[in-house]
Amino acid sequence: MKTTVDIPDKELRDVIKNTRAKTKREAVVAAVSEYNRRCRVEKILGFLGKMDGIMTQAELRRMREDR
Repeated sequence: MKTTVDIPDKELRDVIKNTRAKTKREAVVAAVSEYNRRCRVEKILGFLGKMDGIMTQAELRRMREDR
């Protein structure tokens, strides 16, 4: 999708530097993808401690030893 966006020069330079992108477009796509990934991770982390039936590391270790 084509969109015109006014991005501050310093912010865009930093994104290009941090992502090692070769183009402005590549840098913006990388930044948007990373933002979306972080949002998904945050959402998943919100479920920690709220789900029943998930095996603990100790239970998994015992199960592997019993084989």
